[in-house]
Amino acid sequence: MATPNASIDVRVTPPVGTIVLNRPAKRNALSQTLIAELSQAIGDMQQEKRVRAVVLTGAGDAFCAGRDLQEMASDANNHETGNADGSQNWADQEAACCDLIGDLLTLPKPTIAAVNGPAVGLGVGLALASDFIIASRDASLGLPETRYGLVAGVVAPLLAYRIGAGPASRLLMAGQLHDAQEIYRMGLYHELVANDLLWARAVEIGTQCAAGAPQAISLTKRLLLDTVGEKLLTDLACGAIASATARTTDAATEGLRAFVDRRDPEWE
Repeated sequence: MATPNASIDVRVTPPVGTIVLNRPAKRNALSQTLIAELSQAIGDMQQEKRVRAVVLTGAGDAFCAGRDLQEMASDANNHETGNADGSQNWADQEAACCDLIGDLLTLPKPTIAAVNGPAVGLGVGLALASDFIIASRDASLGLPETRYGLVAGVVAPLLAYRIGAGPASRLLMAGQLHDAQEIYRMGLYHELVANDLLWARAVEIGTQCAAGAPQAISLTKRLLLDTVGEKLLTDLACGAIASATARTTDAATEGLRAFVDRRDPEWE
């Protein structure tokens, strides 16, 4: 099984399927196109009967650099020059991000994020929406959105769900990149694995899960989401609204412009 899209590579090695984010030159940054392709790939994995568990990883030396800030800066510039209805477009984009995370959370098959390098921004959300997170020792993690005048709205509820509000506040507001050992101590990474063994270990975990009855696995995932994560899907929608609102601010315009210009932003 393979996809014709250059941005996604899908492999099936029964009983496990692997989805690879395949924009290594962009550190697997999530463009609008890639977000749509990833949602489609997740749906395809749900329908593929040979697949009993799904591994998500990145091509090259990064897991996912988060949203494509170049694309977001272009959107902001088009809105500023009157070439697009930015506010509605941004709301739609953030809703697509929310739907993508929801697709992962509700996929009725076990998911394993094999974090092979830096996970940033929405890339952190992809990992946190997975059932297991294993990482290489080079797999740093960070949420720098506030440094661009943005809000990690879809990631924030997932962080609070996984590790509580206190540690989540630190990661969300300080905006720093943390190394794999520190993230492991926080409990976000379940295992640290040598990079050359990462995919094999992810497949091993998926194969272990595949020994269980599919219906029982699906019901277990649903139980966790409906109890421990009772409000999570609603909170994700609220987060998407916060992210879309942030993009209408002058701070976001300045932050994204500064990113493109490779300079420090000047906040008012």
